Amino acid sequence: MKYKCLVVDDEKDLADSIAEYFNMFDIPTYSVYDGEACMEFFKENQAELILLDINLGNNSGFELCKKIRQNLDVPIFFISARSSEDDMIIALNIGGDDYICKPFSLGVLCAKAKAVLKRYENNNNTAKSELIVFGDIEIDLDAKTVRKNGELLKLKYMEYKLLTYLVKNPDRVIDKEELFQNVWEDKFTGDGTLNVHIRHLREKLEKNPNQPQFIQTVWGVGYIFKKDTV
Repeated sequence: MKYKCLVVDDEKDLADSIAEYFNMFDIPTYSVYDGEACMEFFKENQAELILLDINLGNNSGFELCKKIRQNLDVPIFFISARSSEDDMIIALNIGGDDYICKPFSLGVLCAKAKAVLKRYENNNNTAKSELIVFGDIEIDLDAKTVRKNGELLKLKYMEYKLLTYLVKNPDRVIDKEELFQNVWEDKFTGDGTLNVHIRHLREKLEKNPNQPQFIQTVWGVGYIFKKDTV
């Protein structure tokens, strides 16, 4: 069966409340309470977004995220009572697309979910016969692939979205708010999430991530993509 969202949280009441709320707003959602049930779910079902808690009883949401990422590239939002920057960085490094601290507003969470689901659906339904080439990088907008020196790069969903937005707006300073609104399509994303995604892109694309040629920082403002660099 196809669902829009899967909630994975060992707090049964919370998981069920999120699912009930999302279903009220026409986001077909299913809830499970541990990692094993999550993996069983994907044997016979599909979901376009995963809300994943870090603490799953005796198991770790971090480890579950790694397992999911071996086969799926759908957006993953971590939801957790743990608010340290280290936890957020780990979550985004291993495959998370966003990090939401408990307690949170169900309305805000629902708005973020709707935004990312809309982007996900539009990306899957829109085909463009266009290649974007810069340096030794080639982006195929039709196949939604990125290659470096001919070798396929593995980018997360939001990394790809961020990269394509930057390359479609070359040689222009793009402030952070513009990226939040047009890539994440919400006003609730924080600087930490953006910074981690920028760093990941630089590590995958740049010859020297510490001295980036393509994705350059404009301190205090945002970023600029330099397509024509030597």
